[in-house]
Amino acid sequence: MSSVAVLTQESFNEHRSGLLPEQVGGEKQAGVAGSSDAVDEDNLPTYKDAFPPLPEKAMSSEGPQEAGNAWTSKIRPLRSSIITQVFHVPLEERKYKDMNQFGEGDQAKVCVDIMQKTGAHLELSMAKDQGLSIMVSGKLDAVMKARKEIVSRLQTQASATVAIPKEHHRFVIGKNGEKLQELELKTATKIQIPRPDDPSNHIKISGTKEGLEKAKHEILLISAEQDKRAVERLNIDKVYHPFITGAYNKLVGEMTQETGARINVPPPSVNKTEIVITGEKEQVALAVAMIKKIYEEKKRNATTIAVEVKKSQHKYVIGPKGNTLQEILDRTGVSVEIPPPDSSSETVILRGEPDRLGQALTEVYAKANSYTVSSVSAPSWLHRFIIGKKGQNLAKITQQMPKVHIEFTEGEDKITLEGPTKDVQMVQSQIEAIVTDLVSRMDYAEISVDPKFHRHLIGKGGANINRIKDQHKVSVRIPPDNEKSNLIRIEGDPQGVQEAKKELLELASRMENERTKDMIIEQRFHRAIIGQKGEKIKEIRDKFPEVIINFPDPAQKSDIVQLRGPRTEVEKCTKFMQKMVAEMVENSHSVSVPIFKQFHKNIIGKGGANIKKIREETNTKIDLPAENSNSEMIVITGKKANCEAARNRILAIQKELANIMEVEVSIPSKLHNSLIGSKGRFVRSIMEECGGVHIHFPTEGSGIDAVTIRGPAEEVEKAKKQLLSLAEEKQTKSHTAELRAKPEYHKFLIGKGGGNIRKVRDSTGARIIFPTAEDKDQELITVIGTEEAVAEAQKELEALIKSLDNVVEDFMSVDPKHHRYFVARRGQVLRELAEEYGGVMVSFPRTGSQSEKVTLKGAKDCVEAAKKRMFEIVEDLDAQVTMECVIPQKFHRSIMGPKGARIQQITRDHNVQIKFPEREDLQAPPAETQVQENGESNGEIKEPADPAAPKKCDVIVLSGRKERCEAAVEALKALVPVTIEVEVPFELHRYIIGQKGSGIRKMMDEFEVNIQVPAPELQSDIISVTGLATHLDRAKEGLLERVKELQAEQEDRALRSFKLTITVDPKYHPKIIGRKGAIITQIRTEHDVNIQFPEKNDENQDQITITGYEQNAVAARDAIQAIVDELEEMISEDINLDSRVHARVIGARGKGIRKIMDEFKVDVRFPQSGAADPNLVTVTGLPEMVDEAIDHLLNLEEEYMADVVENESKMAYMKPSGTAAASSEEARGPSKGFVVREAPWTTSSEKAPDMSSSEDFPSFGAPVAAARASPWGPKRF
Repeated sequence: MSSVAVLTQESFNEHRSGLLPEQVGGEKQAGVAGSSDAVDEDNLPTYKDAFPPLPEKAMSSEGPQEAGNAWTSKIRPLRSSIITQVFHVPLEERKYKDMNQFGEGDQAKVCVDIMQKTGAHLELSMAKDQGLSIMVSGKLDAVMKARKEIVSRLQTQASATVAIPKEHHRFVIGKNGEKLQELELKTATKIQIPRPDDPSNHIKISGTKEGLEKAKHEILLISAEQDKRAVERLNIDKVYHPFITGAYNKLVGEMTQETGARINVPPPSVNKTEIVITGEKEQVALAVAMIKKIYEEKKRNATTIAVEVKKSQHKYVIGPKGNTLQEILDRTGVSVEIPPPDSSSETVILRGEPDRLGQALTEVYAKANSYTVSSVSAPSWLHRFIIGKKGQNLAKITQQMPKVHIEFTEGEDKITLEGPTKDVQMVQSQIEAIVTDLVSRMDYAEISVDPKFHRHLIGKGGANINRIKDQHKVSVRIPPDNEKSNLIRIEGDPQGVQEAKKELLELASRMENERTKDMIIEQRFHRAIIGQKGEKIKEIRDKFPEVIINFPDPAQKSDIVQLRGPRTEVEKCTKFMQKMVAEMVENSHSVSVPIFKQFHKNIIGKGGANIKKIREETNTKIDLPAENSNSEMIVITGKKANCEAARNRILAIQKELANIMEVEVSIPSKLHNSLIGSKGRFVRSIMEECGGVHIHFPTEGSGIDAVTIRGPAEEVEKAKKQLLSLAEEKQTKSHTAELRAKPEYHKFLIGKGGGNIRKVRDSTGARIIFPTAEDKDQELITVIGTEEAVAEAQKELEALIKSLDNVVEDFMSVDPKHHRYFVARRGQVLRELAEEYGGVMVSFPRTGSQSEKVTLKGAKDCVEAAKKRMFEIVEDLDAQVTMECVIPQKFHRSIMGPKGARIQQITRDHNVQIKFPEREDLQAPPAETQVQENGESNGEIKEPADPAAPKKCDVIVLSGRKERCEAAVEALKALVPVTIEVEVPFELHRYIIGQKGSGIRKMMDEFEVNIQVPAPELQSDIISVTGLATHLDRAKEGLLERVKELQAEQEDRALRSFKLTITVDPKYHPKIIGRKGAIITQIRTEHDVNIQFPEKNDENQDQITITGYEQNAVAARDAIQAIVDELEEMISEDINLDSRVHARVIGARGKGIRKIMDEFKVDVRFPQSGAADPNLVTVTGLPEMVDEAIDHLLNLEEEYMADVVENESKMAYMKPSGTAAASSEEARGPSKGFVVREAPWTTSSEKAPDMSSSEDFPSFGAPVAAARASPWGPKRF
């Protein structure tokens, strides 16, 4: 415990005021007289009175417990934890035999209870003999528990007893009852063992007959095994154990082998004298006799000697894992006894035959002195350089001297070496040489930087810090965040350390001047700003390299984007990003256009040509619904005007393709909501009924009456009539009724193509609306119209529903050869029939029976309709033919299309089945002529194959109606690809291919063809294009168009490569480039040229090269020449400006001097710190401007100098001179300061800290010399 007291002048005076008046007076007198012993020592306060110590914390009574290492446990191999077992319960042993309640009665309840209790999964099944089979799945433990429960609760129980000796009971129970539990689980029985105080030796077993027999057998086996065994315990002094075990346990092993008994000698680390021998009685007796014989002999003959060996050398005598002790015992027969590690004793005892002790003693001393411990002084910061990268340096030493152990202790300035004496000396000399070398050429420095800047110093992915490390060849250690330390350590070459230190401090000071700004940007725009693979954000970061932009994690759902960097750069970046976001908001306008599904492919165009063109020309994003989706909406996103333009173009395509018309109907806006209906139900029903026309109502609250109807002319007229009649009904007397019917009846009620529901509508005049897939209530049917029409329609529908509820059963005959068609693909055809015809159930006879009888069950009308449809299908199947289409196998994959899409389309369109042949094995040997044995051929003589006959692998088989098969064959042949050749100049091939094949891949995707470019070594101009005949013309046109573009680009490239050089004095180059390249960038952009300045090593340092179009290059040269002419007119003048006013002239962050430079159009340069003449200032510019600027600067100097002189005179009055202070000290005499008794520096050997010592009170930033510990506690600087 150390106390630190800080004594201020005020507290010192306060302390003095508490003393007695005579003491104070005495002090004053002593001060005047100059006496040194004026204060009575007894009256002085003690150190503890003056500085009472803080109360000490109660130390924890319990020492820290070392946590077990989870990694030290051995990793077990992984095995499946789920097992399945089947148990059988015969009929005569079943508890529950009521057959009527299987799966419902007590038996099922018991099974559910077992599953909940054990966590296992049970499945019951009944065998033919009425026995019960139970399949149990789960973890092994759960399965065994479930088995026990099944046996006890589902099987009739029996009981039996088995008698074994009382002393064997504990072996049946096992350690902690584990053996008993294992037996019970294994045999599925309950075993009751009498208590130890019960004299009975009968063990009771209850369970099934099979389990009883197993349990009895197991218990008797355990007892029989114990009958044969015996246990003997011998108490033999611990010191004689090594003689019994022998060196490396050889002797005890030999005894075990000879006798067959198991001999357990406690290890040296366990302080037990008892040796346990187990085995059969005769074996144990023999082993005991042998051990006693050895013991008696050694006790009689052995003597001891005690020797002193240094504690540090004991481990060398013991050796690794006690091997050295065993070695001595083996060679000499002498046991060496070493005191335990926690004992301070250095006495080693040797025990054995007297004539062998001398040899053993020699070996002990040899082993003790064979190893030595040494240390090398090395600063702790050099340790990792000595070790080397991944221990490379150290590995070289340890490979040469593997027996030497080298230990580095963190924070200590030494390295410990341990090993054979000669080896240690060699290693020591090597390490000392390394240390000397490192100290001579390495240095370190520590700088303090606020931890909040550490990550910025490191940079993204360590970019900044790695650059500094590589550039200056140093190592930089930045503390991790959890340390919360501000100390950064730099180590390496002295010059590199200083340069790295300077750069890091500059970076840190720049960061202190930075600002952070939060921008609110909606999260939906974040991905767009970042761009694909971060391309867009990279452009922004390149534009504003000093600004760090941080986006929030997408999971946080935050809109805050953080910008950090210099104030002006952050402001510029903020404005740039705000502008970008504003454009995105403008471009995120969305419009939905309903387009009939059949026209979507026309809007996309071949290879996406149409949609791509609309996207590019209108600069919009157009999303079409998925092919398998029912949606007809095409969504257009972009600027409002562009979206409208794209919408009009898409509608125009639809109008051209079909007889599409658009009409406007005037309906009072107050009726719009009622016509649309809940969630659009009413208007949707009109749209569906009228061939999918699109009806568009104006926005709610707009007050517009016009409703737009678009679609085929006939359907539009129909929808218009229905809308107007519905509106009229709504205005007069609209009535609504609701009916309920099972969802599977809806399709039947609607009828094929809406035929049934249209009859009801036409006869009654009421509108009937069925629920859509999105509606929650799938049974609700709504009827709308006049009261009479609704009542009539309701009556008809109720009659239809009632007839559907009337279930009938009917039969029909279907040839067994057609059964497979109906039940194939998991009964897909039957599912479609059930869906279409009110859930009718169709049952076919079992597979294998030749019955033709098919049963149909359902509503009468549904059954009739389904029966009719099935007859149609059978008729189609009977009329089926098989046709072959020969197409070379190499085209099959192309015909199938991606994932078989093309072939599936033909199958659907023509209602046929298409089967492709197996692929031909090209590696198979050619078919040889049939082998003849004994002059006879095996089998029939085959005629030679017809060479004109098609190959089996080229034949595609189609099955279906003849006319459909023929149409499908034509469709297949149309898909066979064709190849054409296009002539393209060889030098353009690489541009057509593009970077990494991107150009050719784009064309192949766009035109849906394969383009083959010849190998470069062929120097051929012919490019092959392969694809469908319909695609080839477009592909050829596209390829030739690309050739024209490339030729135009070549011509343009030649014009752009005009070069021009201009000679400019190198001293003007920085002025032409401008600040951060501003001037030269402006010239490059304005004239669209590339301007190249000479490199440092170039011979012609005055040559500037301009590349671009000729007229642009000339204009850029004139612009540069104009700047040079202006610079040549400029002059430079030096003036003397007092260095004390420089800071005020420059102003905060250079604001003042920048204002002067802008006002007078001049450049002002101030001297650097440490310059020969600190007052010399250089002004550069046009002559008249330089004169005006100099006058202004001199005026400012005069004004500011007056303030400087005034401040200096004030300071002279405020601060007393050094001589005056010294004289007053002399008059007063030397002060003793504040004196206390029993201070730590008086009671110990340490002196009080010397306030004039730089060691005890160092100045900030000065290096601190290592010093010994003091009573003031550890130093914290």
